[in-house]
Amino acid sequence: MKNTMKALVLTGIGEPLRIQEVPVPELMEGEALVRVKAAAFNRRDWWIQRGQYAGLKFPIILGSDGAGIVEKVWAGGIGDGIGGGARAASWVGKEVLINPSLGWEEDSEAQPEGFSILGLPQDGTFGEFVRVPIRNLYEKPEYLTFEEAAALPLGGLTAYRAVFRKAGLQAGEKVLITGVGGGVATFALQWAVHAGAEVFVTSGSPKKIDKAIAAGAKAGVDYRVEGWAQKIKEISGGGVDVVIDSALGEGFAEYLELTNPGGRIVFFGGTSGNIPALNGRKIFWKQLQIKGTTMGSRVDFENMLAFAEKHQIRPLIDSVSPWEEAQRALDNMTSSNQFGKIVLQM
Repeated sequence: MKNTMKALVLTGIGEPLRIQEVPVPELMEGEALVRVKAAAFNRRDWWIQRGQYAGLKFPIILGSDGAGIVEKVWAGGIGDGIGGGARAASWVGKEVLINPSLGWEEDSEAQPEGFSILGLPQDGTFGEFVRVPIRNLYEKPEYLTFEEAAALPLGGLTAYRAVFRKAGLQAGEKVLITGVGGGVATFALQWAVHAGAEVFVTSGSPKKIDKAIAAGAKAGVDYRVEGWAQKIKEISGGGVDVVIDSALGEGFAEYLELTNPGGRIVFFGGTSGNIPALNGRKIFWKQLQIKGTTMGSRVDFENMLAFAEKHQIRPLIDSVSPWEEAQRALDNMTSSNQFGKIVLQM
């Protein structure tokens, strides 16, 4: 194979994604080279381009989500961490998806020191090839296309840990998913529906609420309407057991009102600002739990993948674009009009 490849390169804050010729990544011990067939955007990529993310470095190839075919593995023999060179070589030619959670091996309450996410600081999936640890490869579920498989990893993992590991959602419980439409929120919707929960949603878009209901939600409320929290309380029959949130902001205080005693409030983002002053008395009297979460461990990823395969869940995809239109696709996130993942065909 040739020594160079095409990739979408971000050269600085505010710069567009440009297709450039760059060297093919050189493998280190325990790594594989994957020929990328499809990749997907995350809000993380949008924040990085705008310079509002920690640990920025340029130039960088973004992209945490990807699926493709293993081109080759490290040729150094044993020591790949999965049982030796022969076993590593067995990955060559396989269709795979990539776990973008790097360095989080143990089933722990928080990520360990040294944890990182594919796509910064290490070059990501927005290129013809990407290098990743062999241990982060998983065979692509046969029922998924490359585009569907590429949509699954980061958003699916984040939502799975929030819904199950942090919130401990059980069948029959009532859950509110706020700001439905983004990648993680739509996965939270799918996971909760297939877990047998009653799902309610909020959105600033009636169309997104309709799409969420079509995907299994019971009802939804426009959070721009005054008294939206009371409306959720009414349509849910008195309140919800779990809230899954990515916005924070002033509306966060309302969750204390609409969450049932013993309820859990889990958040993984802060797009609307910080948490406002909260009435702590409500928290201890109702015995509420407020938990933060991000990404997930190898165990979370494997459990997520098993859950998706068991229920044959197909990720909700907003659009699929050729990678020549990557910047236009990323710009679409600015308006937050998407429902589901934005995918690139590589």
